[in-house]
Amino acid sequence: MSEWWTYRLEDFLLFSPRVYWRMFELHNAAFWPLHLLTLAAGLAIALLVLRRPRRHGLWIALILAALFALVGWSFLWSRYAVINWAIAYVAPAFGLQALLLVIGGAARGSLAFDRRDMTSRLGLLIMAVGIVVYPLLPPLFGRPWASAEIFGIAPDPTAIAALGVLLAASGGPVPLLFPIPLLWLLLSGLTLHAMGDPQAWLPLLAAATAVAALALRRIAR
Repeated sequence: MSEWWTYRLEDFLLFSPRVYWRMFELHNAAFWPLHLLTLAAGLAIALLVLRRPRRHGLWIALILAALFALVGWSFLWSRYAVINWAIAYVAPAFGLQALLLVIGGAARGSLAFDRRDMTSRLGLLIMAVGIVVYPLLPPLFGRPWASAEIFGIAPDPTAIAALGVLLAASGGPVPLLFPIPLLWLLLSGLTLHAMGDPQAWLPLLAAATAVAALALRRIAR
């Protein structure tokens, strides 16, 4: 038996790149035209964040919670776990994130969007990557449009956009809402890297940027 340190990351893959991206094609076909509604929800979140009134924090949290619950159940649990048994243990984290968003949005001193610093502007940029840029990626990486990852339908753009929202937010529960999206993007980036997919740097860069922005905000205090 080979020693554990001789294994490479790709040795733990349970599926091929073709199977992975075919999974998105099947998922998109099954849920179309729900994509239009989730994209509209993403644009609504962006507009609410830009307007920055405190009372909109609850609505933003509830919309994000619904989308995390949808992605966790429809994609991770019902589809991705079929080709990767480990995802069955990850999917409940999206349900937990939905619960935390509901609690955080309803709690006293909940989410507010009155920040106007550089970190909040960076958050808006990251949000745009998740909502607007991700659906446009397939042809850039030689894949069909049918495999597009859509905010509110696929986990990566949903987690990235959520990080952007959280970077623009303030309030007591905000720090508790970062770990799950960050850990998911780390897992997804490593999976794509193991497949040799050039898109792997995107989720990893989004997570690293969010962590760096949080560190800079803390230093600036």
